[in-house]
Amino acid sequence: MDALWVCLFVFAGVTLGTWLASVLTREYSWVDRIWSIVPVAYVGIFAGAAGFADARLDVMFALVALWGARLTFNFARKGGYAPGGEDYRWAVLRERMAPWQFQLFNFFFISLYQNVILLLITLPALTALEHPGGFGVADVVVAVVFAGFLVGETVADQQQWAFHREKHAGRAPTRFLQTGLFRYSRHPNFFFEQAQWWAIAAFGVVAGGLQWTVAGAVLLTLLFVGSTRFTESITKSRYPEYADYQRRTSAVVPWPVRG
Repeated sequence: MDALWVCLFVFAGVTLGTWLASVLTREYSWVDRIWSIVPVAYVGIFAGAAGFADARLDVMFALVALWGARLTFNFARKGGYAPGGEDYRWAVLRERMAPWQFQLFNFFFISLYQNVILLLITLPALTALEHPGGFGVADVVVAVVFAGFLVGETVADQQQWAFHREKHAGRAPTRFLQTGLFRYSRHPNFFFEQAQWWAIAAFGVVAGGLQWTVAGAVLLTLLFVGSTRFTESITKSRYPEYADYQRRTSAVVPWPVRG
């Protein structure tokens, strides 16, 4: 069976499964629980369709597998897979919406749209499958850049993890993280997460030029733009001093601190 069709069948099953799980359990973060897993499967399907004999696809699969393993570990240690490990933002939205409105939001945005993005961000592997070729210097550069972004997100998540452990123990000097990478970006982990998928999109460009499959990276960035604004509106309502942090610190892209 064509690799894209296999991915579409997986997509349909995962979308239906996450939606049903959310309705049955009344926890609405099931997409988060498969976020770091399903893209690895999609890229693996494309690499497998080439018999794991295409160097570019094999490297893409290995890099995405590393991304998935790291993100799964970070999500698990924060209790994301435990019962009640729902994204706190959904509770806020439920207070602002009528029950029927939230259920529509749950199906169309949380379950369907986010699963669409999880498929789309992997489709540069389809471009690579359709345009096989040697693994050249440009591929090496993209792979190294991806690895750098992976390290950056690992550091950012570790700094955030350490801060929240100190905060829960009552030892944090501030109410929200402002040091380390968070001195230069309010959301460095968001930046590196998006950047890794732009690197995957770059593999597709190297393989076959600019293709429609770059749409996944574009939509992922737009998703993060909306998510970041919503997250920050909640944080600012809890911590008025967050406004000063916003004034002097870049929102996403790491940048020197403003005076």
